[in-house]
Amino acid sequence: MQFLLKLPPPISFFIVSTITTLFGLVGLYLVRRRYSAEVLKENHEVAAIIFNAFGLFYGVLVAFVVFVTWGGYDEATKNLQMEASEALDIFHTAATFPDPSRKIIQQGVIGYLNAVYNDEVPKMAEGDLQLYSGGAHNSLRVLFAQVDVSSIPNRELYGEALKCLNNLAQYRRMRIFAGNDTVPPVIWLVLLVGGVFAVSYTFFFGMK
Repeated sequence: MQFLLKLPPPISFFIVSTITTLFGLVGLYLVRRRYSAEVLKENHEVAAIIFNAFGLFYGVLVAFVVFVTWGGYDEATKNLQMEASEALDIFHTAATFPDPSRKIIQQGVIGYLNAVYNDEVPKMAEGDLQLYSGGAHNSLRVLFAQVDVSSIPNRELYGEALKCLNNLAQYRRMRIFAGNDTVPPVIWLVLLVGGVFAVSYTFFFGMK
């Protein structure tokens, strides 16, 4: 199912809609060929009770999946915003450093943001949770370690930049963890089987 995430939304919607519609029409046609509407109406009372109970269970399960999925997305978005804020603080703080430290660190921040924005975030949206910004983040740490602290007039600003760098790493990890906080595959399987069962069950209601 992951391949659907890599397709444009209109195409994914068309594929899913086509498959489900064909399944519903073919299934209904096959059942009505074998059983008439009068025969199916004889079991309406019992079938309705079972269908209502199953619908309640399935609705709760869908609500759970929506809650978990949206919660993970919301958490990842907040962490991404905080990560960007810390990177911006590092960039502006580095402007007070003397050259070449100022230029090197600012270029390192730009390289990190490019890795996150152009590589990591789009891949996460497709379900690919590999780390594409790890190299840029490690390079940024190395650049800070190579700075000649004695050449910086304001040591407090350098300490604040280091604090922002640590916060940047923390929010990065939290964003990645939130991206990994997905619904277990077994739940998706239950949803898929339950959806097929729910649609198939409607074939046995005698309506004209």
